[in-house]
Amino acid sequence: MPIKNILVVDDSPTDRQHLSDLLSKSGYKVLLAESAEDALAKVKQLRPDLVLMDVVMPGQNGFQATRALTKDEATKHIPVILCTSKSQETDKVWGMRQGARDYVVKPVSPADLLAKIQALG
Repeated sequence: MPIKNILVVDDSPTDRQHLSDLLSKSGYKVLLAESAEDALAKVKQLRPDLVLMDVVMPGQNGFQATRALTKDEATKHIPVILCTSKSQETDKVWGMRQGARDYVVKPVSPADLLAKIQALG
């Protein structure tokens, strides 16, 4: 299934804008969420093809939200790429155990991120 609609989840307006601009210029339709809780509601409502999930956010973190999405029958088919400043190998391993399909460290390399998205599509 080709990826066309991507939900970007990040509490930082700067990061949301940066990722939105990058993805829009690459032909993707971008949806935005400011928190994990907002993302969980939007995923069920909007059914994006992919979720780009920050980890460090107030309230529920990205690991928890990823686990919730991948355990829910209605959303488990939607891939999640964690997009975070947490660069330790243990963070990556933990993120993948929560159900993430890939892991990208900020600052994001545009070519790397786009390649990972295309690989999932």
